[in-house]
Amino acid sequence: MTPADAHHFAQHPSHVVRRALAIAIEAHAGQVRRYTHEPFVTHPIAVAQTVRPFHGDPLVLATALLHDVVEDTPVTAADLDREMPSSVVRMVLSLTNPSSPDDGDRAARKRIDHDHVARAEPRAQTIKYADVWHNVRSIARHDPEFAPTYLAEKVSLIRRLDRGHPVLRRRVWQCLVELTSPAS
Repeated sequence: MTPADAHHFAQHPSHVVRRALAIAIEAHAGQVRRYTHEPFVTHPIAVAQTVRPFHGDPLVLATALLHDVVEDTPVTAADLDREMPSSVVRMVLSLTNPSSPDDGDRAARKRIDHDHVARAEPRAQTIKYADVWHNVRSIARHDPEFAPTYLAEKVSLIRRLDRGHPVLRRRVWQCLVELTSPAS
């Protein structure tokens, strides 16, 4: 993610995209990426930038920018509902993991989360592909102990997600194959 990427969304002709960026920046203020310590908001901006060539629709870009706000910040669906079109809120919620620690061990929670996103509409699944693509590369690079578990979970997820943009799905799948091959 470059400053130009953020600038692109800040100057986007769609008010929905500009407002989504502002909400994401405010909601993720003070959060940092676990391994790189970059501001966390660089992640949803990178996801939106990855999605843009496949779905330039402002509603999709807004969702990409907001995909982690309900899951990782105090922002609620009701908060988004006051600021964003209902289709954006629906897509954000379809990308928000519904599991909780009370749902069992990590494997049980991931089954719940994967079942949930497998029902997401194609545009949301495209955003999930970009999210996975961005995250797996970072985790494989920075956390070799956890990477095998995480990558296996993402292989399982991407096998189930088949309604998003096929070119981006192939890109994610190829990345997962490369990262999970013995030579990696």
